[in-house]
Amino acid sequence: MASSYETPTEYISHHLTNLRVSFGEGSFWTVHIDSLVMSVIVGVIGLGAFWLAAQRVTAGVPGRFQSFIEIVWEFIDNTVKDVFPGNRSFLAPLALTIFVLVFMMNLMDLIPIDFVAAFMGMFGLPHWKAVPSTDLNVTFAMSFTVFVFMIYFSFKAKGVGGFMHELFTAPFGAHPALWILNFGINLIELISKPISLGMRLFGNMYAGELIFMLLGLLGMLGPVVTEAIKRRRENGLVNFLGNAVALPLQSSSPPCPQKTERGRGFSPGKRTRVRMGRIRMRMRMR
Repeated sequence: MASSYETPTEYISHHLTNLRVSFGEGSFWTVHIDSLVMSVIVGVIGLGAFWLAAQRVTAGVPGRFQSFIEIVWEFIDNTVKDVFPGNRSFLAPLALTIFVLVFMMNLMDLIPIDFVAAFMGMFGLPHWKAVPSTDLNVTFAMSFTVFVFMIYFSFKAKGVGGFMHELFTAPFGAHPALWILNFGINLIELISKPISLGMRLFGNMYAGELIFMLLGLLGMLGPVVTEAIKRRRENGLVNFLGNAVALPLQSSSPPCPQKTERGRGFSPGKRTRVRMGRIRMRMRMR
């Protein structure tokens, strides 16, 4: 739990560290075991649910589970149809696979991170991140894989000539003076797509993980808040008892007259009138 860590920095750094295994020198040959294992597990669970629904499909009135699966499939198929008007016998299942995989990865964020750390600690594993999409390697792997398939199916649907023609003539037109500008804009757009998609998914889930960690850190503030409330109550009780004793003493003692610098008793109003009279006398003398 969060209270078992000495500092908040130690708590956050522990939960943001992957279980790594190196197969060579350098960080390139480092594999995040927890990301790979959790990706396989959530993929098997998510796609296994669709396989189970396909095995139990009926021609009559579908059940609730089958209806849910059909709604998801129709949504993905219509989305692919709007983007790619050609043969989508491969693209629609691919889009469904990516959708289910990303959804299941993000769903792991609902599992309390302290429970995951405690459970995996029973097996001697010091670090384990349950959300694969908080790993930049996973999000980049998915985005660049989709990018490769996008280029492949663009060549397949438009041909080499059609793809190159669109690359040099869109969006400003086919005039030769605009070819370089069109090519530069399309090249930047193609390169930025996988990078922006991978970074956006990673950033959203990473920020969500940090928010859950900050909520977990509130448990570390429990003893501090309890002690502060206890001291406030004690101080309030002391002040109350002090006022209860002081008020009778103040009421029993005679009031002290207010004195001026000369030691004579004057009220504030009388002292003001005396000063005003002196000022008038000085002005008359002038």
